[in-house]
Amino acid sequence: MEPAPYQEAIDAFADTFHQFTAEPITTGLINQSWKITCLQTGEAFLLQQINTAVFPEPGLLQSNYELLWKHIRETTLSFTIPAPKYFAGDTAFFIDSNNKCWRVFEFIPGAVTLNSIEDPEQARTVAATFAAFTAIFANFDATQLHHTIYRFHDLSFRFGQFKESLHSKYYERLHKSVLLIEELKKRERYSSFYDIITDAEEFPLRVMHHDAKISNILFDNTGKVICPVDLDTAMPGYFFSDLGDLIRSMAGNSDEKDREPDHLYIRKEFYDAIMDGYLSVMEKRFTGAEKKYIHFSGLSMICMQALRFLTDYLNGDVYYRIDYPEQNYDRAKNQLALLQKLEEFLKKQYDFSI
Repeated sequence: MEPAPYQEAIDAFADTFHQFTAEPITTGLINQSWKITCLQTGEAFLLQQINTAVFPEPGLLQSNYELLWKHIRETTLSFTIPAPKYFAGDTAFFIDSNNKCWRVFEFIPGAVTLNSIEDPEQARTVAATFAAFTAIFANFDATQLHHTIYRFHDLSFRFGQFKESLHSKYYERLHKSVLLIEELKKRERYSSFYDIITDAEEFPLRVMHHDAKISNILFDNTGKVICPVDLDTAMPGYFFSDLGDLIRSMAGNSDEKDREPDHLYIRKEFYDAIMDGYLSVMEKRFTGAEKKYIHFSGLSMICMQALRFLTDYLNGDVYYRIDYPEQNYDRAKNQLALLQKLEEFLKKQYDFSI
């Protein structure tokens, strides 16, 4: 009988004379995780296999995490993230005989994750949590952190990738996507505005989570927030990233899996709750320019996601996992519809446009 894929990592971390149970944690989309429990002591830890196809330099992940964890621990007692743990020799990660990379975290008992938002008050709480994460690092030099994914929320870069995909060999896909392509081309002004942001002192680099959504927060069984998790994308970024992700994932009445986007709309009560929650923490910390262009957040992130989905579709589905052949096309169509609805909403409610 072959040993479990995680056995070497357990042996490298824990007492080999003890026995352990392993319970897979299926909520993550990138890395594989298990709750490992010692039968003798009842103690548990989180064991995770790092997806090196997405994160080819795991040392950068751990370096970032340790910097973030140390700063939080030294700065506040009211906010936390799971503590990193170490293998023999005080190493932050372990490479097994199959060249798989592993790491260990504190396991937080009783924590639950949620995949969808229930009401505006919950949206407000989620937004305030991610704002608090950034606020804690107000006096932290964000440039200390490594960029774990190249130009991840760089709208100009994503628009460039989109333009390159228009030379795709998949001619039928190009033909099918003509209307989506033309609509996204019309929005190159968002990319141009992003270039202005990155070259202006009024838009400082901040520590951003870069994957702000409700499923990346741990709650206790009463619904109270414990802490944010999945910090592999935490790195230097700009004001719009986390707030924009929150708007993209919570303000609409349906998610990116919806294949009939004509009925999509922006829920005002959710949009306002997200804004209120985020600004309840960050308003005094934002510059005047960040506050002036706060509504660019949702526009930028939804546009970026539409670009990324359509780019992947035109390139032959090489990045995103798909469940059926046209899924990336449907995702792009969905996000473009959401973007159009947000543009209309912001113009009507806030007289805002770029």
